[in-house]
Amino acid sequence: MTNSKTPQAQYLKDYKAPNFLIDHTDLTFDLQPTATTVISVLTLTRVSGGQSPLILDGIDLRLISLSIDALELTDYSVVDEQLVINNLPEHCKLRIVTEISPETNTSLEGLYLSGGAYCTQCEAQGFRKITYYMDRPDVLSTFDVTIVADLKYTHLLSNGNQVDTGKTSDGRHFSKWQDPFKKPSYLFALVAGDFDVSKDTYTTKSGRKIDLALFVDKGNLSKTPHAMQSLKKSMQWDEERFNLEYDLDIYMIVAVDFFNMGAMENKGLNIFNSKCVLANQETATDKDYHTIESIVGHEYFHNWTGNRVTCRDWFQLSLKEGLTVFRDQEFSSDLGSRALNRIDAVKVMRTHQFSEDAGPMAHPIRPEKVIEMNNFYTVTVYDKGAEVIRMMHTLLGEDNFQKGMALYFKRHDGQAVTCDDFVSAMSDASGVNLEQFKRWYSQAGTPRLNAIEHYDSASNTYTLTIEQNAPVNQPDNAPLHIPFAIELLDESGNSIELQYKGLKVSNVLNVTDTKQRYIFDNVTCKPVAVLSEDFSAPCILTQQTTELELLHIMRFARSDFSRWDAQQQLFIKAVKTAINSDIQFQLSDEIIEALRVLIVSKQGDLALIAELLKLPSFDTLAAEFEIIPVDEIIRVVAQFEVQIATSLNDELTACFGSLHDDGSISAEAVAVRSLQQICLHYLAKVPSKQTDKFIKRAASSSNMTNVLGSLSAVVKASHELCDELLSHFDSQWRHDVLVMDKWFALQAMQTGEDAIINIKSLYEHPSFDFLNPNRVRALVGSFSYFNTQQFHRADGQGYELLGDLLVKLNAINPQNASRMLTPFMSWRRYDKTRSALMKTQLERLSNLDGLSDDLFEKVEKALN
Repeated sequence: MTNSKTPQAQYLKDYKAPNFLIDHTDLTFDLQPTATTVISVLTLTRVSGGQSPLILDGIDLRLISLSIDALELTDYSVVDEQLVINNLPEHCKLRIVTEISPETNTSLEGLYLSGGAYCTQCEAQGFRKITYYMDRPDVLSTFDVTIVADLKYTHLLSNGNQVDTGKTSDGRHFSKWQDPFKKPSYLFALVAGDFDVSKDTYTTKSGRKIDLALFVDKGNLSKTPHAMQSLKKSMQWDEERFNLEYDLDIYMIVAVDFFNMGAMENKGLNIFNSKCVLANQETATDKDYHTIESIVGHEYFHNWTGNRVTCRDWFQLSLKEGLTVFRDQEFSSDLGSRALNRIDAVKVMRTHQFSEDAGPMAHPIRPEKVIEMNNFYTVTVYDKGAEVIRMMHTLLGEDNFQKGMALYFKRHDGQAVTCDDFVSAMSDASGVNLEQFKRWYSQAGTPRLNAIEHYDSASNTYTLTIEQNAPVNQPDNAPLHIPFAIELLDESGNSIELQYKGLKVSNVLNVTDTKQRYIFDNVTCKPVAVLSEDFSAPCILTQQTTELELLHIMRFARSDFSRWDAQQQLFIKAVKTAINSDIQFQLSDEIIEALRVLIVSKQGDLALIAELLKLPSFDTLAAEFEIIPVDEIIRVVAQFEVQIATSLNDELTACFGSLHDDGSISAEAVAVRSLQQICLHYLAKVPSKQTDKFIKRAASSSNMTNVLGSLSAVVKASHELCDELLSHFDSQWRHDVLVMDKWFALQAMQTGEDAIINIKSLYEHPSFDFLNPNRVRALVGSFSYFNTQQFHRADGQGYELLGDLLVKLNAINPQNASRMLTPFMSWRRYDKTRSALMKTQLERLSNLDGLSDDLFEKVEKALN
């Protein structure tokens, strides 16, 4: 690595409490594009360390002056990225004046100026780019903030409640904010800009009236109602389900186009990526609507699980994120389809998270070693963290889980705590021993379970043996406490009551050892077992099931998720058989007939039927192989899709033609559009005049879900209408950058031989901007994650395209570069040619002058 200084790792075991506390922080900002002055007055109290120095973090700051209790301070030094101050008394006020340049801050961390507005992003360690500070989550302080800016920035916002506004003597204006709740620096927020504002109110269950304000770029007010309603639903749900009420007088959301993340839960002033706020039927898809509701809920729920109680150190990140993801998943499930939300969550686990667990960046949900904290905002910390909370909920039950939450807040409100503190509250409140369960927090990798079944017809007993094996890459892992849910189906599809020796047995088995046996009696026929029902634990399960048994589960399981899961297993088995077969292998008549019944009957949730009709993704299939057979997976999936489209063409045509929605975002209308889209996806594979009519009708719709469904179908089928429809979409929507992100993503999915040339040409498109993470992720992110055929082309041009981008982003936005690197992390799992080509790009980055810490950590782990 050619870093001038090799980044150093930090370890959980080395945690030390701070030697000073900041009782109060007073900040004054004089906003100027390249010379913003920040005056910080810190009220300090020494709590330990004798005469040890105060060490403050700071990056890219120009120190103007330093004083203590109004006297100039000289006993200090600036060492690397720290300000070291010696000989401070036990109590003092430290005044620091610094200067920063928001306009040239392209990292989108700290305070930056983009799109005509000043904005901050301080999690995880961005506050040190604003002023010198103890930039760590266990230092909690109250904040007073004064913002001075030109009049063109009509709204000057920060955390808490606004207490004063006015004009300055030099023709500018100011706004002052007070946040009465102590918070760490990562929750600080400032926004200054000229916005349209959507206003509303919410009355809490105790009768308090809360002002709600949603700030958006001029002209976007018509796209705010859904986000506002999502916020009000979130507030009501948290009161009803968790008995948690909002605590400030105002709740604000600001939508900005230049933002690295989806959103940020800053106390009272959430900052959102605009794509996670703005929506109407003409510009946003049903998926966008769902995502907005989920993310608005997630950030609001952080007010208690993240803000009122925060994490002691960044190794405890899952304390707030895993718990809050679980809460937002429950919110979406309570308001919508629990099965569909579970399917979405498990797709993320089985593709992205299991892959991360098996790769060089494998880490527990509570990591023990970190170089760049931004690299640990991962699917492991978030999504596996949520699964750990879900397992705890399964083991305790809803009532005991809520008792645990109440005790957690009673003990720790206003504190920075650890994952162990949370588990202790759950255990103490419920009386359930969770000592072994805590291993989920400290062990990396995906556990592997092997199920062995035996039925004895003479004694009418069914025996299930579960073997728990450590992950291949984590052989020393100890056995975990795994809640393992099951259902037994009889030959007619009825659920068999679980019992042993005449006593009813819970359907959730406690797997705690390397091998355990469970016996059930009074089972009068050989059952079909639904194992790990609803994905009760994030494990890889091996179970010997026949095609007929999987079809039985798909028809009769009480869990809609398990029905979908059985269908996925049917497809996976078929793909693997076809890849290993010397002759052309097709889906069986039984599978085709099962699909036919789904399409013709249209019984139940149409959105679930749409999911049942989908073949597994490339990533899902790739997880089944040690060395990924790229070309073979692409070939077999394409072959199966054409088989389905051909065999069921009449049924798909009739189904699409019979479906009509009212254009709303009701669950029923969304479900109709979901089924229409999958029908069109298959029909486009076998072109006909009728299909062309369907495609053109959908493409001319005023509903973006229908439009995108038609364009996606023609792009993935390389249909003759593709170029015409994409060109029309560009001319129609070039004025709306968020809609154009959808167009860039579609362009990225084209599989023709000129795909790479096409993407490079789009760099010159007037809507594209390398400085904007949304644009970059839409085009090159979509290409590298989802255009398997072209990204993994054998000549390496796809890898070179991503490598070129990462070199560029390393200097512009290292955080975005690090996230875009992920497709290279599994380079060892490909054939020799492809793995060598990917390794070449990693080595190219490794030798890059000025390689950022963000990329250094992941590149180093990938190579070594």
